Amino acid sequence: MQGISFQPEQASSIARSVDHLYFFITAVTLFFTIVIFSIIFYFMLKYRRRSPDERPKAIEGSLPLEVLWTAIPTLIVAAIFVWGSSLYFQNSEPPPGAMEIFVTGKQFMWKAEHPEGQREINELHVPLGRPVKLTMTSEDVIHDFFVPAFRVKKDVLPGRYTSMWFEPTKLGTFHLFCAQYCGAFHAGMIGSVIVVEPDEYERWLMGGVQGETMEAAGERLFRENGCITCHLSDGTGPAPSLLGVYGNTVHLANGQTLVADDAYIRESILSPAAKVVNGYKPVMPSFQGQLSEEQILNLVAYIRSLGHPLDNAKGKQQEEGKK
Repeated sequence: MQGISFQPEQASSIARSVDHLYFFITAVTLFFTIVIFSIIFYFMLKYRRRSPDERPKAIEGSLPLEVLWTAIPTLIVAAIFVWGSSLYFQNSEPPPGAMEIFVTGKQFMWKAEHPEGQREINELHVPLGRPVKLTMTSEDVIHDFFVPAFRVKKDVLPGRYTSMWFEPTKLGTFHLFCAQYCGAFHAGMIGSVIVVEPDEYERWLMGGVQGETMEAAGERLFRENGCITCHLSDGTGPAPSLLGVYGNTVHLANGQTLVADDAYIRESILSPAAKVVNGYKPVMPSFQGQLSEEQILNLVAYIRSLGHPLDNAKGKQQEEGKK
């Protein structure tokens, strides 16, 4: 007979640390609840009025007592804040080399796309013991990607990219929920995260129905939508070259600078006049309503893959040297 479980199993590298903080907060809450109510009941009995004519004596406050009951909760709350903040920062940035998977929420399903081209609906295959970063967006309303066994949860927002990461530590199939009410069939927006051995994961990637890689799909969209006619690689076109743009500083026409990340590229595709690159005119048309979120993710993946011209030249020199 299987025992009653009061919490999901711990199946990620951060799960144990999250549970320790949770148990500490629960223990502190129970301790002070018991102490406060015990004192209340004790005072109710000890200082109850024994006759209608009884009048309590006037008492004076106690400064040491007031300092004590102010300092102790303050120290406990400060400790919880530092502990929780350290966990937050630990889980906010994925470690270098984390495998990236793209997730799109839609009423009422989860769609996952691997860089190699494999696509899933309401399932997510990941390898054991490898950090996994999820880049997520929504096609309609706010959703929330929640895997209780991993102790990770993140809002998935329309028009924005959010990210989260986890490192699975157990093999198996774990529940995936939408933790944000998103419509009439919100309760049915469920799925599974399937953790397999790294070798099995590689075989899964190679097997089944597999489409073109995200980079290849992005390059095809780049050509089909005429982007290649303006974004020339040598920078001589009416739009800036995209070689080496991703992850680097972009100088805007208004004098500001920013780093070209996923959100900037997405905004430049849908609202190109919002942040115009210095030295260029706002001539690019908007692709709002013409591209799906998956297609935009593919374009972002392609732009990510574009190296700097100097890097390409070095690569060619190295290849010629080997020959």
